[in-house]
Amino acid sequence: MIALDTHIVIWLGEDSSRISSTARHVIDEAGTTGQSMVVSAISLFEIVWGILRGRIQSSLPVDELLVRIERQFTIRSVSSAIAQTAAQLPSTFPSDPFDRIIAATAIVEGLPLVTADRNIRRSRALRTLW
Repeated sequence: MIALDTHIVIWLGEDSSRISSTARHVIDEAGTTGQSMVVSAISLFEIVWGILRGRIQSSLPVDELLVRIERQFTIRSVSSAIAQTAAQLPSTFPSDPFDRIIAATAIVEGLPLVTADRNIRRSRALRTLW
């Protein structure tokens, strides 16, 4: 199992060429072996917010996109353990609350996070794949 950062979910649907070969291999392997790919519920908000603000482009209407994401991935709600973990990440971790919740979801689930975000990877607060 793996956890996916928001941009990976978007790139899988819109421009998979942006995903590194290592990340692509891990994602493909998870898909072919039937492993779950976990996405934080906060990513759904982040995607809708980005589309409504014009920062994210989607070839699908928002409601169809969300249904597709919910069918393709395992969505994890923000639990008390995730909230606590997000708040307690080290100061080396980015302060963005979305990034903190996504990373905390991966940590609580015991999963590596697939992310291109250099700041998250550099923080070394969790295992990342790219």
